Amino acid sequence: MLDEKVINIKLKNLKDLGRFAYSLISTGQTSYIIHYKKSGKNIYGILMIFRDYYKYYGIPMFYYISLDKPIEGTYLLVKVDDTGEIVKPSKSSRPGWIHIPIIELDKEPIFLDVQNDEEK
Repeated sequence: MLDEKVINIKLKNLKDLGRFAYSLISTGQTSYIIHYKKSGKNIYGILMIFRDYYKYYGIPMFYYISLDKPIEGTYLLVKVDDTGEIVKPSKSSRPGWIHIPIIELDKEPIFLDVQNDEEK
């Protein structure tokens, strides 16, 4: 087992996860969302490396949400324009939208250790 773990940061909702993924893509980074099940919950999240804070440079972080039901779709679509922002799941990409693939994992990776609210 690995001694080092990723720092887990739980987000409030799917819209926050989509907004975060969109912000990564807008800076030129590749972004995707991973999904796996743990203890009856659906965990969706983005792995990234913390790069902007002194001695914490290079620390891996996992921004995630925990849902009772799985998202219906294989992409999270994001559209931001002068009317506001829209974040929604989809089974395909669409022209004019940023599409973030949702990658299905068989199980939680060994370097993650997301705890359900009930387990804390």
